Amino acid sequence: MKIDVPEVVREIAEGLEETGHKAYLVGGCVRDLLLHREPKDWDIATAALPEAVQKIFPESVYENEFGTVGVKTGSDEENLKIVEVTTFRIEGRYTDKRHPDEIKFAKTIEEDLSRRDFTINALAMDMAGRVIDPYGGKDDLKAKIIKAVGNPKERFNEDALRLVRAVRFAAELRFEVEKETGRAIKNDAGLLEMIAKERIRDEFVKIVMAPGAADSIIKLEDYGLLRFVMPEFREGIGCGQNLHHIYTVFEHNVRALNYTVEKGYPLHIRLAALLHDVGKPRTKHGEGKYSTFYNHEVVGAKMTMKILDRLHFSKDLVERVAHLVRSHLFYYNVGEVTEAGVRRFLMRVGPENVPDLIKVREADRIGSGVPKAVPYKIRHLLFMIEKVKNDPISPKMLKVDGNDVMKILGLPPGPKVGQILSVLLEDVLDDPAKNKSDFLENRVGELGHLKEESLRALSLKAETKKEEFESGVEREIKKKYHVS
Repeated sequence: MKIDVPEVVREIAEGLEETGHKAYLVGGCVRDLLLHREPKDWDIATAALPEAVQKIFPESVYENEFGTVGVKTGSDEENLKIVEVTTFRIEGRYTDKRHPDEIKFAKTIEEDLSRRDFTINALAMDMAGRVIDPYGGKDDLKAKIIKAVGNPKERFNEDALRLVRAVRFAAELRFEVEKETGRAIKNDAGLLEMIAKERIRDEFVKIVMAPGAADSIIKLEDYGLLRFVMPEFREGIGCGQNLHHIYTVFEHNVRALNYTVEKGYPLHIRLAALLHDVGKPRTKHGEGKYSTFYNHEVVGAKMTMKILDRLHFSKDLVERVAHLVRSHLFYYNVGEVTEAGVRRFLMRVGPENVPDLIKVREADRIGSGVPKAVPYKIRHLLFMIEKVKNDPISPKMLKVDGNDVMKILGLPPGPKVGQILSVLLEDVLDDPAKNKSDFLENRVGELGHLKEESLRALSLKAETKKEEFESGVEREIKKKYHVS
């Protein structure tokens, strides 16, 4: 078959062949070529030993024990700057279910392919387009199935991460896992406990970012793998909701994820949609259509941090996702929430997070089975945000700062300065026109003469003033049905 191979890759393969060493494209790039997809990476397997590869290509790096030499190409394309060239090899036992105890170099491509995980990855191709396919990978590509090479139990015992990789490939390619392979995954799911969380995280990210992400979350559960990835998420299985929901918590969260996949949203929004109601089972009171889930967003944010921390996601991503989970349940009614309420909302969630928060809210709605992602209420909220976006919403935006307060009152640094700033901000949130130096300086003087307990009470009132944007769904249901 005619194949479209980048020139730098072809030159490496031909350079090996010209010096008497067989060379083949292998693995994912062959699979993608046969599927008429653009390969993300290009890998070459060869009969040449690493030392020979380095001699042929002096601009190369060899810093591992797996026979893989990174050949520098000089290409400007990120995925072609270094092409990995690996000597044919076979592997010994995997005592730790992660790494082979022993690696031996092999003489043929067929031996090399025998160590690979799934038939659709156990493919090789020479530069003439001839495919080496000892395990029926081409047929499995046509049948759209993920099937282990040889005995699936042996493959999963070699590297238990393959249990999740099977689901990941199914998610990326929209394939099904072959029945025998699926049974082996289910039987050996417990092996995943031996795998480092970072490796599980990397596969999980690929699942969440794949076209079949939602179905694959369900597959992880069906195969018994989800309990090793995020066991807290399983608490939503069979957990019924109230009259605003027709799905269980688990189903609702998965459907919310699916919406973000269809929209092509980035990772942090997909994770927030998946986990936005993870706290509901732990906060549920009552049964049936009047059940409540007070503070589930607060509990859910803490659970989200624990889940993502355990999987060793970056601190920034953990905090970003948890913030969206914490803030997703806001209450907004046209004509009921004032501009001051919108300013407090922006102060709480951060203007920079509003677009992402709206996307999570869209996913929440669609995941509940409603037909419209962006109702009039949300459009009106966005209008109100645009209207007040330049108003002061943080102490840093006040026309006086802590130094001014200390200078006016002759105070040293201390909690009293912060208390006064909190009261000033509350004044300005109610009326942005008050954000003027002369008004605020006079107000500082007034507050400075208050007794300590009076100022503390005013500051506390400012910080705990009832939000107009609140988790008002349960409150409205109770009001409607006269439930106390």
